[in-house]
Amino acid sequence: MLTAWHTGLTVSDLERSVAFYRDTLGMAEVRRADVSGDGIARMVGVPGAHLKICTLRLADGHILELIEYAARGPHSAAGLAANSTGVPHFAFYCDDVQRTYEELRAKGVDFLASPTTVVPGRPGACYFRDPDGILLELNQRARQ
Repeated sequence: MLTAWHTGLTVSDLERSVAFYRDTLGMAEVRRADVSGDGIARMVGVPGAHLKICTLRLADGHILELIEYAARGPHSAAGLAANSTGVPHFAFYCDDVQRTYEELRAKGVDFLASPTTVVPGRPGACYFRDPDGILLELNQRARQ
């Protein structure tokens, strides 16, 4: 049986993305690594791969791994619609989606729309983007 370990996102500028996830979203920086060589090149399928990596932790313990490749590939999530095949998104819970939305908007976060009720009887949710245009989702926990 498999269990989740971490979520990884390839970013274009590691420092800019770390600042966003750490300083804007409040994740804790755990460690950094600079990885290159034949082993990582084989693992990721990119000849000559050189990766700068930063791992961050959410309050619930989930790990987010941000990876910047020295040589970027030809594709980007930026500008792709949520219904494009293969477009990932990373979802967060919060206690008050409206308040969190307003706090993040005040920090310049790019939201697709304000929080809305998607499922009747459940709290609101909304999508936003990180500095590379990667889709992120904000959800309010349902009150039990």
